[in-house]
Amino acid sequence: MTFAYLCVNILCRSAPQLYSHSAVTSWRLVAFRCKAFGDRTGAFFRTRAYSNNSETKKSSYLTMLSYSSQGKLVRNGQEKKLVICVEGNIASGKTTCLEYFSKTSNIEVLTEPVSKWRNVRGHNPLGLMYQDPARWGITLQTYVQLTMLDRHLSTISAPVRMMERSIYSAKYIFVENLYRSGKMPEVDFAVLSEWFEWITQNITIPVDLIVYLQTSPQTCLERLKVRCREEEKVIPLEYLEVVHQLYEDWLIKKTSFHIPAPVLVISADDDMQKMLHQYEENREKIIACHSSYFVI
Repeated sequence: MTFAYLCVNILCRSAPQLYSHSAVTSWRLVAFRCKAFGDRTGAFFRTRAYSNNSETKKSSYLTMLSYSSQGKLVRNGQEKKLVICVEGNIASGKTTCLEYFSKTSNIEVLTEPVSKWRNVRGHNPLGLMYQDPARWGITLQTYVQLTMLDRHLSTISAPVRMMERSIYSAKYIFVENLYRSGKMPEVDFAVLSEWFEWITQNITIPVDLIVYLQTSPQTCLERLKVRCREEEKVIPLEYLEVVHQLYEDWLIKKTSFHIPAPVLVISADDDMQKMLHQYEENREKIIACHSSYFVI
C-alpha cells in the first residue's frame, strides 16, 4: 500500500468528522482516492453532505471528475471560469477590494474562511496560534490548507471568481514565516510541505491572476488598530514587516517561490476613497485577466 493510498483512505474515512460542523461535500476526497487507485478516465461519484448533526445524512448528488491534459484532477466545466486571487498583508485592504467587486453581477467573491478558523467545534485555532505559535501553528495551518483547498475546488457560480488569498500564500507566506522564525518545528514544516506538494502536483488549483495589494507594514498596523479584531491585538509591527518582505520576495522580486499566475500590483496605502478609485481604474484589467497588462 503506497503512502498516497494510505493517506487518501484515512482522509475519506475522516471527512464526515472533519467537516461535521458545516454542510460540505466530500467529492474531492473521493477524487483523491480515484487517483490512488490509478483511475485516469474520470467517473461519476455519489457523494454525501453532512449536517451539524453527524447522524443525519442529507441528500446525495452526482458530480463528474476527470483529468486535465497535465494529468491532474479537475472538476469538469471549471477550466473555462476565471479565478482571481487577491493577495496582501494583514489589513492591506483585501476585504474592501472584494466588497467593491462583489457589486459586479458577473463576479463571485469568496473571502477567507476566518469564521471556520475561529470555531472548530468550539475551539479557536486562529486565536491559539497567535497566543502560542510554536504549539498551535501546525494545528491552524493544517486546517487553513484544508479549507483553502475547499475554496479553490468549490463550484464556481459566475464567470469570474475573486478569492481572498490562496493555498499558495498560506504555504509560501504564513507557514514559511512560522518556520523561518523558529516558531514551527522542522518536522511540522516537513509534514505541511509534503501535503502541499502532493496537492499541487496532483490537483489543478485554478488561478488566472493574482492582484497584489502592496501596502506598507506601518499602514497595515494602523488599520489593525482601527478594526480591532480580538485575535489581531497581539500582532506587532515586526510580524507585519516579515509578512510584507515574504510577499515582496514572492510576487515582486520573484526570488522565493513559484508564482502560479500573472501579477497585477496595486499600491494600497491610500485611504478608502482613493482605493475605490484605483479599483475602478483597474476594473477592466482585472476582469479581462489579459497577461499583457501584468508582471509575469
